[in-house]
Amino acid sequence: MLFSFGVFSQKTAQDYLHSGNAKLEIKDYSGAIADFNKVIEFNDSFAAIAYSNRAICKSDIGDFKGAIEDYTKAMNLNPAYKVATTYYNRGFNKGKLGDYTGALQDYNKAIELDSSMAYAYYNRGFAKYRLGNLKGACLDWRKAQELGDSSAGDLLRNYCH
Repeated sequence: MLFSFGVFSQKTAQDYLHSGNAKLEIKDYSGAIADFNKVIEFNDSFAAIAYSNRAICKSDIGDFKGAIEDYTKAMNLNPAYKVATTYYNRGFNKGKLGDYTGALQDYNKAIELDSSMAYAYYNRGFAKYRLGNLKGACLDWRKAQELGDSSAGDLLRNYCH
């Protein structure tokens, strides 16, 4: 009697991560989120990456609160995610929710970690402006412009005389 054993392949966390990243690239956010959720279920070394990438998806679909939570989880799981870009992205999402104080704190940290990040100065200036600190906003927009952010020039012309 012959038995045929089919090849059963079980997806790994890395497989789901690759699949999620591919879906993120083509802006299939719901598919990407589903794959990143699977990675997180594995609770292994890829979880921090999955949280960070899922945060990008959530931000792009307008789930700013969910994005903030995911960026925070990524940073808490893996100190390697305590980088300027993660702080900037979390601050951006806080700003979208009107939490300008929280956004300001994250932009400050992003700039502390990477002082050449023009868009962090630009958005920190916006947060300062929203908090009533026009002088501080103008200083940040000037720095953003010095670092190459040409859109800061419009804000400087309109608000900083």
